Amino acid sequence: MAQKYTLKEVKTQKDVKEWLAYPSKLYKNDPHYVRPMDEDVEKLFDKNKNKLLRQGQCVRYTLLNEKTEIVGRIAAFIDPKMAKSNAQLTGGCGFFDCIDDQEAANILFDAAVNWNKKNGMEAIDGPINFGDRDNFWGCLVEGFYDPIYYMPYNYSYYSQLFENYGFKDYFKQLTYRREIGPGGLDPVIHAKAERLERNPDYTFEIINMKQIDKYAEYFMDIYNRAWAVIPGATKISKQHATALLNQLKPIIDPRLMHFAFYKGEPIAFFLMMIDMNQIYKGLNGKSNWLNTLKIAYRVKIAHKANRVISLAFGIVPEHQGKGVDGGLIISFEKYALEKDFHYKELQLNWIGDFNPTMCKIAESIGGKIYKTHITYRYLFDREKPFERAKLQK
Repeated sequence: MAQKYTLKEVKTQKDVKEWLAYPSKLYKNDPHYVRPMDEDVEKLFDKNKNKLLRQGQCVRYTLLNEKTEIVGRIAAFIDPKMAKSNAQLTGGCGFFDCIDDQEAANILFDAAVNWNKKNGMEAIDGPINFGDRDNFWGCLVEGFYDPIYYMPYNYSYYSQLFENYGFKDYFKQLTYRREIGPGGLDPVIHAKAERLERNPDYTFEIINMKQIDKYAEYFMDIYNRAWAVIPGATKISKQHATALLNQLKPIIDPRLMHFAFYKGEPIAFFLMMIDMNQIYKGLNGKSNWLNTLKIAYRVKIAHKANRVISLAFGIVPEHQGKGVDGGLIISFEKYALEKDFHYKELQLNWIGDFNPTMCKIAESIGGKIYKTHITYRYLFDREKPFERAKLQK
């Protein structure tokens, strides 16, 4: 009797192309699916572009049926720093896509587990990526709408494939949504924000594109004071911050990049960007010259993106709870009243349920939960008690 499925490790360029292309075949009849740009995915597996690979390691697999057609794919990876930050050495698996067949899924999960075991791990998280936590991370379980840029989209049966194998809910990632326009702020937050507006010590401004290096420094300073103190987070350098803003420069709308100051010192930011998935839809993940022209036209002339997504939000600890979050939203809303402001909705993505403070802020500015992703964890020792991610205080 012929074997039903065959696992194949990705090694050649042909293998890579097939691995990248498989999801677009799986989702060919799904109107919501947007294929990520191949270069955005592939840079995570390039040690020249992903510094985590210089100490870490990864592997990719495809799964073939009896007709040698691809019916699934997965990647497995180890980031030594992340591995050691857990109670047990924890690796990862991600970029999981598969037909609705538990046997097929189990073969792919077994491959990721066994590879991680062989390399000294005691657990894996998934689906995650070998890079920044806000990119291609989590299994969509609620809110099967058009995916936003860098956020995963999958069929509803994926969660059962993970849970039937033995993965458990480690934490949820919430996406909040609100329509753009005046109103929606919690009355208490609004009152605090209005007081801030009357206080000359507090000022709000949008990014000046001619001084992007200066704003990169503001971003670095606020981020490191607001977020780098949280366990598992790391400080960013001026070089990293500058590279991020320069990378975004072609698509930045300054009206979406807000900073707050106290007596001239940077204390908070609310950085947003257009949802590039509205621009990339239908381009099939390719960055050829024709698609480059299409992207420029859709961004600059046709204004195809009417959805805004959160890029980063942060308030330094000593100014939290004083209405700065509301002040940033009011600053944003003033620009939203301009006639040529064509954006209709804002999505605040990747807010962990382990971070009740950020959940409360999202709700206070009028956000409602729109989508839910789950990051699963699988302990290799099946007798070990499972613990969800600890709440941040």
